[in-house]
Amino acid sequence: MADRFGGKLLNGGGILLSSVVSLLTPTAARIHIGVLMALNFLAGLGEGAMRPSNHALIAKWCAPQHRSLVATAIIIGSSAGVTGGTFLAGVLCEYGFAGGWPCVFYVFGIVGCFWSGLWFLLCYDSPNSHPRISADERKYWETTIGTTDLQFQPPTPWREILTSVPVWVLAVAFFADTWGFYTLMTCLPLYMHDVLGVNTAKNGAFSALPFAAALIIGLVTGWFADWLRSRLSTTVVRKLICLVSFTMISCFLIIAGYIGCDRALAVAVMCTIASGSAAGFSVVGVNQLDLAPLHAGKIMGLTYTVANFGSIAAPSAVGALTYRHSTRSEWRNVFFLVAAIYFVGMIVFLVFGSGERQSWANDDSRDELGAVRDRKNNNQ
Repeated sequence: MADRFGGKLLNGGGILLSSVVSLLTPTAARIHIGVLMALNFLAGLGEGAMRPSNHALIAKWCAPQHRSLVATAIIIGSSAGVTGGTFLAGVLCEYGFAGGWPCVFYVFGIVGCFWSGLWFLLCYDSPNSHPRISADERKYWETTIGTTDLQFQPPTPWREILTSVPVWVLAVAFFADTWGFYTLMTCLPLYMHDVLGVNTAKNGAFSALPFAAALIIGLVTGWFADWLRSRLSTTVVRKLICLVSFTMISCFLIIAGYIGCDRALAVAVMCTIASGSAAGFSVVGVNQLDLAPLHAGKIMGLTYTVANFGSIAAPSAVGALTYRHSTRSEWRNVFFLVAAIYFVGMIVFLVFGSGERQSWANDDSRDELGAVRDRKNNNQ
């Protein structure tokens, strides 16, 4: 839908839906657990539309030589949200109005609704549909991105996409990175509380630090990836960053299993792990645009669907491995499991991954564009 109809409505509508769900969550929690689960399902529907719609917009609004930085910056926004949200959630739970924890959902829901209003007012699907940009800027985008990529949407080559080795390899790497990221995002406060003994108010600040580091490293890595692509092939750059970031994460996850109660050291290790995961975004969150810009929304939808199994399985695995006492030895098993998943994802991408535009990515659209031009010339 994002590739066919544009990403504006899907992205803005998804965040608006999630924001409304946030506002309704405290009431649903008081009514029945079934109502709460139904609302969370709706929130997932809204959030699931965001990344595919983002990539459909990036393909229309970003010069190819800057896509690593732009796509990483947008994806890293989730780390910024986790950083601010985790910190504020701890403070609001401790000191907020409306009985503590409900305040978190009210504040975030109101902010999301306000953002959605601005989005619908200011965002457009492509330069061709924007009513306020100048003719010079529109010409710039047509020259930079190409008239074909801006104006034409070819039929979806589903068979080629579903049988493409680079697409499925990317999905495996995306799965690994998402598993690790969601282990940190959803379970780090639990680790801080149960193992390191951090209280609720401080827990928010401590848990937010790794994602603050990830915010900075992710942006730097996105810029560095684009700089390297001007000197090396895109395939080499993607594989190099995957090798360095995933190896670093795996090593520090193993280290995390053996550190003691030194909170500063534990937070430093977690910051390094989160930074490595953010660096991986410039591979798993951008490679869709390398393979087929005109179909980036579809490929992101496919690979992110596979990756989301990691976000589902990660908290469940933490619960299964720490269900007894949530001790340091049990968390060591959690870290070892995540390290192994990262290592497998890295090996698969290094062997089979690609950063080149695929042969099926745009041939149909170029043929269609040529036919249109021929018809115009004949009419003239």
